[in-house]
Amino acid sequence: MNILEELMNERWIVKAKDKDKYYYIKDNIGELKKFLAEKLGYHIFVTPAMIKLEKIPGKAENWMGVEDFTDPIEYGFLCIILMFLEDKEAEEQFVLSQLTEYISSKYQDAEIDWTKYHTRRQLIHVIKFCLKNSLFTIDDGTEEEFSSNYEAEALYANTGLSRYFMRNFTTDIMGYSKPKDFENSEWMDMNQDRGFARRHRVYRRILMSMGVYSEGTEDEDFVYIKHYRNMIENDLEQYLDCNLQVHKTSAYLVIGKDGELGRTFPENNTLSDIILLFHNMIRQKVTQGILNASVDENMDMSLAGFEQLINEFRQKYRSGFIKTYRDKTSGEFTELLKKYMIFMEMIQIDLIHNQVTIRPIVGKITGQYPEDYKMEESNDAE
Repeated sequence: MNILEELMNERWIVKAKDKDKYYYIKDNIGELKKFLAEKLGYHIFVTPAMIKLEKIPGKAENWMGVEDFTDPIEYGFLCIILMFLEDKEAEEQFVLSQLTEYISSKYQDAEIDWTKYHTRRQLIHVIKFCLKNSLFTIDDGTEEEFSSNYEAEALYANTGLSRYFMRNFTTDIMGYSKPKDFENSEWMDMNQDRGFARRHRVYRRILMSMGVYSEGTEDEDFVYIKHYRNMIENDLEQYLDCNLQVHKTSAYLVIGKDGELGRTFPENNTLSDIILLFHNMIRQKVTQGILNASVDENMDMSLAGFEQLINEFRQKYRSGFIKTYRDKTSGEFTELLKKYMIFMEMIQIDLIHNQVTIRPIVGKITGQYPEDYKMEESNDAE
């Protein structure tokens, strides 16, 4: 068992769910604990009920958040549920109507109407997230009945873990209005480009980002990576099956075949395969001089031009897709690829100026059909 992978891949290790894993990590965490504190500034919390590595990112990323949440109100529901659980003892039971009444009384931005199906579905998303993360357990009934009947009940039991869910801040965060405020809060009184503050930030970004990109010659984080690449790689190789690859303007942590560190690319699904083919087409166009990368190895183009590129790719390769993707309209397919590539930090879209920045990783990881595969170009006129 790779302890660092287990701690990075899970929000926490809950003893009630896996006693063997809990005790193994608890008994063998000593050396890793020192590494995490010195290199990443991470703390490990060990309680009789769970073990948690507090994973603070070095920089805000698109993938951060709850993927199953579709509206900001769901984050509001989650915060209120945490408030609700704070006053309850471990194993104390409660019913769904108690929770909905509490949310209605505490939510300040709007009046909550549980007779609306959409609002009930939003709460169900949040309850499923809470159950998945062991904030409480279900003793009787199911929250799915609530979707069809707003008077349906379910019985839950608090686990007591909710008090460890949120990060503890040493400063007042009520005035924060953007992700950068949270990034700066940890090192508020220090020079962030010197000493352990920069070291912690760099290691965190390497470990948790799809790639670390240089933002110019004055980018102290990237200068640190280039100067200390061997030390960083040696540190990480002690605990992970990985290697650090550093290029002119970008750096990537490449996980080995035996490694498993969160969500990586390519994933084991058809959409990843399609993205790899799209990357290869972009790389071919760069080789042919049709597209040009700038000095920082990014490519900037209009949003319309990028969408046209996706459509060209779809027409060329569509015959090789599985039916799910062959049947998507041009618009659906374009939005699907854009959404995935934004989420995985492969592109950035500036909607104000309708510009797309294609990141260097697009040229680094590509794929292609076997040489004996015969493509049939689609001639649909969508």
